[in-house]
Amino acid sequence: MIRTRLAGFGLAYFFVMGVVASYWPVWLQSRGVDGAEIGTIYMARQVVTVAATLAAGWVVHRFVGQRTAMLAMACAGIAAMTLYEVAWGFWALLAVTLARGALWEPLLSQNESIVVSVTRERGIDYGRLRIWSSLAFIAGVFGVGLVVSRFGVPWVLYLMLLGSLLVVLAILLSPRPTIAAPGAAPAKPLSVRALLRQPAFLLVLVAAGCSQASHAVLGSFGTISWRAAGISDLVISALWIESVAIEIGLFVVAGALTRRIGPVGMLTLGATTGIVRWLAMPWLGTDLAALVVLQALHAGTFGATHLGAIAFLQRAIPAASMTQAQSLYYALSSGLIGALVFQLAGTLYERFGGLAYLAMAGLSGISLLACLA
Repeated sequence: MIRTRLAGFGLAYFFVMGVVASYWPVWLQSRGVDGAEIGTIYMARQVVTVAATLAAGWVVHRFVGQRTAMLAMACAGIAAMTLYEVAWGFWALLAVTLARGALWEPLLSQNESIVVSVTRERGIDYGRLRIWSSLAFIAGVFGVGLVVSRFGVPWVLYLMLLGSLLVVLAILLSPRPTIAAPGAAPAKPLSVRALLRQPAFLLVLVAAGCSQASHAVLGSFGTISWRAAGISDLVISALWIESVAIEIGLFVVAGALTRRIGPVGMLTLGATTGIVRWLAMPWLGTDLAALVVLQALHAGTFGATHLGAIAFLQRAIPAASMTQAQSLYYALSSGLIGALVFQLAGTLYERFGGLAYLAMAGLSGISLLACLA
């Protein structure tokens, strides 16, 4: 039962992520924005996400219960998303995206702090629990591809809203971690400054952040470029599904693999896989046979990277500080680095097309250097 409650949020949230990751740029394009403007919208969302995620972590620690804060953010975020229905053009879409980023995006780091703490307390394999989130992502990708092929691009937004409503239910059912052992005095949480003074923690943020941000060109323009190359919507959905299905295989063996090579080994695997993947994309990124191979590398570029970072947090961060640590991880690693790279990705793609992936290979190289350090 505890596993079901832990998995519920991931099922709903990652269904929405599957919808957004594969077809949101297409939906934005249908509302009258070009490639560079899509990059700016993604960057702006990331920037506001950084501030909002850090602020949410601070507020939860000091003033409001975690579940109360998450429910408030989720409901307000859904209200903001409904405004997309009447938003057309760059400035209107940007305004709604900023509101959504501030209210919705911090939910993931808050939930992850619960999941990481409870899995550590109960001895639950995080990787195997994460499988359900990946299956939900696949359902979102497959569902949106099927629906768009039959009913059109506007249904991207409607599926996103449906999944978002399920997130609220999952928050209500989520368990609460035990911060201190029964009878023990609650541990004092580490401050943000204390966490950021730890060299290993900073290097993990850089390694994970650069690897995750290296997906910017693919996430922003993969579907657009595949459509332009004549690949059908259902095949595009299958390519996104394949990448996550292979990732699930990694999650099944994640516990044993992480024990063998350690968190830094997992991060290194993600970085090296990224170098290979992004160096190949400029020349093979619209060849269907090659894409089947390259999409399988997602298990390394995202899966191994995320699992390595989470394994580090589980081993290095006390329960009382997990919310702050997760907020920093998502805000600075996934958020700040991603914000800068999304803007760069849009500009590079508009000017150089598929050669923009070479910059993503450079990011994976920086991640590898952080791992070695």
